[in-house]
Amino acid sequence: MNISILGGGIGGLSTAIALKQEGFDVSVYERHSKPTTVGAGIVCWPNASFVLAQLGILDEVAKVSGSIKYMNRYSNTGESIGSLDISELNSLMNYPSYSILRKDLISALIQRTIALGIDIYYQHDVTHFSDKNGKTSVKFSNDKSIESDVIIGSDGRMKSLSRAYVNGENTPIYQGFINWVGVFEDKSVNFSDLSVSDYWGMGKRFGIVPVSKNKAYWAGGAVSKTIIAINPNKYKSELNSLFGDWPDLMTKIINGTPESSINKIYVHDHDPIEKWHKNNVILLGDSAHSPLPTSGQGACQALEDAWHFTRCLKDNINNISNAFEQFTELRKNKTSGITMGGRQLASSIFNQDIEFCKQRNLASKNTNYRNVVVGMAKGWSNGLPIGC
Repeated sequence: MNISILGGGIGGLSTAIALKQEGFDVSVYERHSKPTTVGAGIVCWPNASFVLAQLGILDEVAKVSGSIKYMNRYSNTGESIGSLDISELNSLMNYPSYSILRKDLISALIQRTIALGIDIYYQHDVTHFSDKNGKTSVKFSNDKSIESDVIIGSDGRMKSLSRAYVNGENTPIYQGFINWVGVFEDKSVNFSDLSVSDYWGMGKRFGIVPVSKNKAYWAGGAVSKTIIAINPNKYKSELNSLFGDWPDLMTKIINGTPESSINKIYVHDHDPIEKWHKNNVILLGDSAHSPLPTSGQGACQALEDAWHFTRCLKDNINNISNAFEQFTELRKNKTSGITMGGRQLASSIFNQDIEFCKQRNLASKNTNYRNVVVGMAKGWSNGLPIGC
């Protein structure tokens, strides 16, 4: 069986590795000329670490990651409004949580694909799909085309042509806020306990995720009703105007981050969809489900897809249609719930009503975080042979 994967991001590469390890003939086609890393970093929660272990790269990931211990919530004035014990979450799910720069995770995945002899073809931008006798082929902008037994669409959330082909529509939904993201490194700053810090204001948020004692990735978010042209020369002034009166650490991080390391993202997601496949094309990762960063699970769910899809295909080697149906049913409810949960949290964090935000922070202070941890463990373990 010949399998082609459209997209060389986390979902595409992890699926290629999982399939190759089971003996499938697989190739990856990426639209860009080299690996890309939109976004600064991610947390590989225990469900993702389970998959990374199956892919044979968890030890390599651990070498360039932070072993985070707590997620601490604060108001924009620095008042503590809650703390979640990540070590307890790890214990319940039987796998660690690691904070890692996105470029380092992509690098680990690429090194594994190279070691397995998987071909990655760059500068292959999909232009259209063609149907013939119930089978689909793909044409690229370089005039090359492919015909494969299975085509996996893992070409992202913003302009996924595979999603448009399968679903008939692929327009992402702007959710009304911006994230500026960056990577900060300074030997004078000591993130000694490697804990996530999450600051909530009115229509604004600032999160800091250490990956070592002196390095962290961060995201500053703010409500924006409209999308306008970006200007990298203004990123720091925009951030300082938004967070200049927040705790001093924010100002230090903003001004201490090289301009070249900051990106501005108008945040989009997609509504959950029922149909994930058509003919011999199956959607996976952000092309199938693309939750907001507030879900904390975007990359993690792409990794889960890789593990589940490989098992489905292996179990239905003579019935691709059945493999597609089984995979969709296994993944649809969990990913839809995560998408909607991400939207719900975003609507609370980026609320601009002063009374709502006071009550939100008070509710956070009074939350039983032990119950939250148990709920996260159960939800994120669902469908996997781990933990709860």
